[in-house]
Amino acid sequence: MDYLKGIVESGIVAVIRGAKPDSILSIAGALRDGGVKALEITVETPNALKVIEQISAELADDVIVGAGTVLDAETARAAIMSGAKFIFSPTVNIETIRMAKRYGVVSIPGALTPTEILMAYECGADIIKVFPAHIFGPQYLKDLKGPLPHIPLMPTGGVDLDNLVEYIQAGAVAAGIGSNLVNTKKPIDQNSLQQLKETASLYINKVRQARGNPVL
Repeated sequence: MDYLKGIVESGIVAVIRGAKPDSILSIAGALRDGGVKALEITVETPNALKVIEQISAELADDVIVGAGTVLDAETARAAIMSGAKFIFSPTVNIETIRMAKRYGVVSIPGALTPTEILMAYECGADIIKVFPAHIFGPQYLKDLKGPLPHIPLMPTGGVDLDNLVEYIQAGAVAAGIGSNLVNTKKPIDQNSLQQLKETASLYINKVRQARGNPVL
């Protein structure tokens, strides 16, 4: 599978932070059923590596699982060995980028300024996570695409159903969505999982709308 292509085609990366290990597989299934195929498990989540391994083993044909909040190369390697297909970081750490590329997984470091974004891309990053995106909003992304049209950008932080279309139309190849999509503080039951599936579908349809594709 071309994981980079899969992330871009999905248009949404669901950020799962702090969920209970025994509920994450159910969360992943609901997101998948709603059309969201790229799932980020943040490494501070309890038993994150085991969770990544489980999702990679059980849902490999349906989803692309990666690790998030990766601050160093050692953590990146551990996540990759557990089955992570992409590495999300909140900052630019060159050794972490190199580790991801060494093992052939997708590198998505976080950056905000044009200098940081260009540096990360020149060091081998596949997509740059513009973080925290809400500080400047969709117009900032559009402004970045002026001098840096060749660099794939993914806004993360404060992206929701109200502004997602603007971000995609401003040039985002995808968006990272955290608690606005996956609220891990809520009890996980059949009702909440059905709601999660429906919300995931809304996000996917917003991406399709922004790209000029028929809504499902």
